[in-house]
Amino acid sequence: MLLESYRLEIVNSACNPEAMAVHCFAHLDQDVGEALPYLNTALGGFEYIQDPPSVTFKAQGKLITVHGRKIAVNALKDEAEAEKIVEWLKREINDAWEKREQIVPSFKGTPRPQLIEILKLLPKTNCRQCGEPTCMVFAVRLAEGAKGIDACPPLEGARRQELELYIDRFGLAE
Repeated sequence: MLLESYRLEIVNSACNPEAMAVHCFAHLDQDVGEALPYLNTALGGFEYIQDPPSVTFKAQGKLITVHGRKIAVNALKDEAEAEKIVEWLKREINDAWEKREQIVPSFKGTPRPQLIEILKLLPKTNCRQCGEPTCMVFAVRLAEGAKGIDACPPLEGARRQELELYIDRFGLAE
């Protein structure tokens, strides 16, 4: 077993203190850096950084970044959800490490959607129905996988279908 223990740190959003969601940092007692290329393959990370190694992916509706000695998870309901996701990640890291002989390590992220392509298809009304202050911010959140197309109620018809097809190519659909 590569990862045996960690310490959780739960924090409120510094940029939005009124937010109901919390963020989590799991400080790892063991370095999992060598397992990250295998985890990247196993979980389909969309961003991989080689030095220092880290992989970012979307899982369970969350953006998750795994570093050698730390895991960061955004937009959690509470500490119980943080513990559940970090325990799942611990199992995934250990499983990828144990099966590394059968996994082709990946040192690259998957292609990411282009903001301008997303923005072209959005209504550009800045109506805030998605919970974001502007369509540009929504496009960023959609591109990183933190929001789904359904969060934009005014998006309808052919533009919605075109955006769904575009986003589906990147595996970000909710």
